[in-house]
Amino acid sequence: MRLSPAPVHLDCETCGASLRVDADQRTAVCPYCASPSVVERPPSHDRPAPHFVLGFSMSQESAQGAVKAWLGKRSFFVQSGVKAGTVDAIRGVYTPAYLYSAMAQTRYAAQIGENYQETETYTTRDDKGNTVTRTRVVTRTEHRHLEGQHATYVMDVLVVASRAVQNAELEAVEPFDLRTMRRYTPAVISGWIAEEPTMSQEECYGLARREALEKIGRELAGFMPGDSHHGLVHETHLDRETLELLYVPLWVLAIRHDPSKPPFRVLINGQTGAIHGKAPLSWVKITLVVLFVILLLAAPFVLAAARDRGAGRGGARPAVPAARTNAAPAPAPPEGARPGGSRPGPAGGAR
Repeated sequence: MRLSPAPVHLDCETCGASLRVDADQRTAVCPYCASPSVVERPPSHDRPAPHFVLGFSMSQESAQGAVKAWLGKRSFFVQSGVKAGTVDAIRGVYTPAYLYSAMAQTRYAAQIGENYQETETYTTRDDKGNTVTRTRVVTRTEHRHLEGQHATYVMDVLVVASRAVQNAELEAVEPFDLRTMRRYTPAVISGWIAEEPTMSQEECYGLARREALEKIGRELAGFMPGDSHHGLVHETHLDRETLELLYVPLWVLAIRHDPSKPPFRVLINGQTGAIHGKAPLSWVKITLVVLFVILLLAAPFVLAAARDRGAGRGGARPAVPAARTNAAPAPAPPEGARPGGSRPGPAGGAR
């Protein structure tokens, strides 16, 4: 395998093809014979030789199934293109990261609270309204100032060394099982995508120190004596720092849901299957749902107002006096006539 300065040209040992390997890639697969190769670059300050590797223990089929189930559980409000994304494009990537360790000497100060109980007497009224004297046990807290020193060894702080992956994304799929860590050899990553470190060691030192200080702060909070504490302040000096490069296994899926926007990315821990991704929301769906909810809330008021307007139009009207006519009143019936009957003839007989 013959190498030249970046961009690197790699001669395939199987078929002899000359391949061009990008500066940020450590592995290549020959397109003619499918033979995997590993680029062994000389170490430099920001690209040291890898120390350790964490191997994949989750197959591609398992990762595809896990991502498919995860996408199916996303809420209604995510963009439609996300759930419709294909999981066949998932790729296994050995991502560079640094394992940080250091000795930490910390000076701290805090107010420590210690609880104690005492019996107090108080007056109240009974059911009959009489004033009575009673006792009760109350808990009180005594505070005192405490300061001192705390020494600890900070270890297993993992920070990303790739600009393609944010450190928060890596934290979201941690932890990795560091007990399975083994020494790096090219054979371990052969046939896989492996990225060179693209962040400087100084940048990674900064990330690691921040994580170390946060970890020490959490440990100090649990280290404080007493029943409670407040006002904890601490100052830590880190010494004997080490930064070792290792490759961590990630299954990566990029879904291009909108041609005008960056792809939506899902990361899967290649050991545990932990998944992280922030699915982009559809503001059209959110707007429609908000409008629908507003209409539901406003519907009772609209109906009530409509009923009120209808009642105003269909209520009782004022009485209108009957129209007068010039017709003569009807003549009174003859005396002895029965309503609806025949007038009697002579001798009472009917005509």
